[in-house]
Amino acid sequence: MRLDDVRGFVLDVDGTLVHRAGDDVHVQPGAVELIERIRASGRPLVLFTNGSHAPPETFAEGLRAVGLAIADEELLMPLRSVQVYLGPRARDDAVLLFGTDAAREYLVRAGLRILDGDEATRADVVFVAHTNAVDFAELERAARAIGAGARLLTGSYAPAYAGADGPIFSRGAMVAAALAKVTGARPVIVGKPSRAAVRTVSAQLGVPSQETAVIGDDVGMDIALGRLGGSRTILVRSGISGDVEFDRLTERQRPDEVVDGVAELLDWLS
Repeated sequence: MRLDDVRGFVLDVDGTLVHRAGDDVHVQPGAVELIERIRASGRPLVLFTNGSHAPPETFAEGLRAVGLAIADEELLMPLRSVQVYLGPRARDDAVLLFGTDAAREYLVRAGLRILDGDEATRADVVFVAHTNAVDFAELERAARAIGAGARLLTGSYAPAYAGADGPIFSRGAMVAAALAKVTGARPVIVGKPSRAAVRTVSAQLGVPSQETAVIGDDVGMDIALGRLGGSRTILVRSGISGDVEFDRLTERQRPDEVVDGVAELLDWLS
């Protein structure tokens, strides 16, 4: 495959460009060179991670520290796409947040109104990001808010993502699943894969989604995101979907191309 006609690139992070083992981040072979090659071609790129424990600038800083030359604005995540999902109402809706202090501070700076304590039962939106701790009182307040009509949003509903030593389970998915079970609400994903994520990517790249390539390791998130936006899709086997049997995937689930790692993409870029 050649990628000469692609006008913008969307790259996953964990399992695609890097692997994480606790606090250690290991850059995948070819990841630095791939980013350099895309930049040399004059085309824009973004990274989209479903991680949401820290704001985009913190993620970008961490990637720069290991050698990936990523600007803050090139790092996309559910903390950004939830604002796109809420649209003009983002500053009006009251939000009950399951997230870290860093995520809360970022969303408050962005203009969202975050409720605390008993007033959280009057929330218009319950948004589940990554959280380090949760208690039953907080879950019950969220369930009551959902029962009263609040929308249940989640950054990701995937059970796990790729780590260097195997799957890392999603705490956000655990919390969202608990709320879905007791309320009967269906969580709305605002990270990958979602229309909100597609719109966030297109706005940042300045390129229609049909003219982009989405590259990632997860069939259910990265390839699904690309399919949703009509993008070209490339699965790398270096992460969570490495053992997937592709003959068992439906036509809508299958990527356009499969590679073992991002280093193989260097020959596809001029």
